[in-house]
Amino acid sequence: GMDILEQPREAKRRIGYLPELPPLYMDMTVEEYLKFVCEIKEVRRKSQKAHLDDLYNLVKITDVRHRLIRNLSKGYKQRVGVAQALVGNPEVVIMDEPTVGLDPKQIIEIRKLISGLGENHTVVLSSHILHEVADVCDRVVIINKGQIVAQDTLANLTHGIGESIRLTVRIIGPEKPVTRMLREIPGVKYVETLGSREADSVDYLVESDSKTDVRRPLVNAVLAGGYSLLMLKPMDVTLEDIFLQLTSEDKGGI
Repeated sequence: GMDILEQPREAKRRIGYLPELPPLYMDMTVEEYLKFVCEIKEVRRKSQKAHLDDLYNLVKITDVRHRLIRNLSKGYKQRVGVAQALVGNPEVVIMDEPTVGLDPKQIIEIRKLISGLGENHTVVLSSHILHEVADVCDRVVIINKGQIVAQDTLANLTHGIGESIRLTVRIIGPEKPVTRMLREIPGVKYVETLGSREADSVDYLVESDSKTDVRRPLVNAVLAGGYSLLMLKPMDVTLEDIFLQLTSEDKGGI
């Protein structure tokens, strides 16, 4: 609701930013640095101490508040970077590749922190780590060559992408008759045998039109044929699948 050119101070006051490399001053202690950021963001001095105490607890850096930033681990430096983005309690927090260079434990900790921030802030996360986006974000925006090619919840993107729904089924019964039975189910477009993963059974890939739910007819057909159904599960479409399909060259050069 603000023009960043006409009201730059007010607009920026509502935005916190964590670039890929946190803008830290290595010769300052954590407390000195965050007090400095408070001054830049014009946080009232009377409320600074309480505000910083809340940030220390939120990002779990209370135990290092008096240490020089250059002596901190990569994970703690990232936490200090998150804290500076939250100074002034901005409505919007923008984070660019917040887990790059962290070890697996630190990545999990930062992701939990980001998820928690979403309860009180709008968090805009830019990342090429797509499974991280899927784990953390409520909505996904896919940008390709400067254009938005998709914008929705992950569930809706997963449901709406492509023209087919794929299922994996495991059935006890002779392979050829079962394959023929599956192909005759209304709505089924393609059936492929995937081999045997369990004694006396065969796994099948069953593909149907995206508008047709063949699960109930499939179960009925298996039972009517005297076979046993051991497993039926959808083959999940991943965010990687969605990204590749929307950005591939054969999609009209998107």
